[in-house]
Amino acid sequence: MQNKFGFILVNPQLGENIGSCARALKNFGFSKLCIVSPRDPWPNTKARMTSVGAFNVIKSAKIHNNVEDAVNKFDLIFATTARKRDVNKKHISIVNFIKILSKHKNSNIGIMFGPEASGLSNHDLSLSNFIIQIPTSSQLTSLNLSHAVIVICYEIYRSLNFNKFKKEKILSALASKNSIKNLIKFLEKMLDHKNFFKPPEKKKSMILNINNIFGRSELSDKEIRILFSIFSSLNKKDRS
Repeated sequence: MQNKFGFILVNPQLGENIGSCARALKNFGFSKLCIVSPRDPWPNTKARMTSVGAFNVIKSAKIHNNVEDAVNKFDLIFATTARKRDVNKKHISIVNFIKILSKHKNSNIGIMFGPEASGLSNHDLSLSNFIIQIPTSSQLTSLNLSHAVIVICYEIYRSLNFNKFKKEKILSALASKNSIKNLIKFLEKMLDHKNFFKPPEKKKSMILNINNIFGRSELSDKEIRILFSIFSSLNKKDRS
């Protein structure tokens, strides 16, 4: 399924960024990298070095002289941008991007990313079907190339593996307030037996602190039982 996705880097300027993009692809199980007219000579040593464990992605990357050649083999093209562009294309959110993908499960999908300094040109955008806007803070709207790639990779991976995430082991139900209250009473009794509350006038505030600790912990029923067992065992050893 992930082989149908191609990531198209248009005029990337730095070999280091290409390598980081390759690593991002492999992190999420993708391998199809297309590079359009990279600024630096190719193959690129810096790209290889920063790809870390994704050298196979670098090695198999397809190099194109123009964007038209790069997008030709894909059925559907998405262009990425951090800002609204004045072109006659539908701008979509990442949420809607995922919804569209779900309707094109058998299509070859290409996602375009622009050069680090300027982003995709209007001509590049004209070759796309949709423009994805990656939301960012108004204080700094542009993303590093590899960061933009990894955001998209993650979102696609997450959508393809939704059932896997959904079926992850659900945490046990939280313990009831009454169970926590009983545990604290038991602990208080133990601590009293060991003359822990010193000086006595601070006992009330110390118990309040213990209550706050357990109140923040979001303990499950199972964890309460384990703590009861631990405290009981310690209590028995203390008396023996």
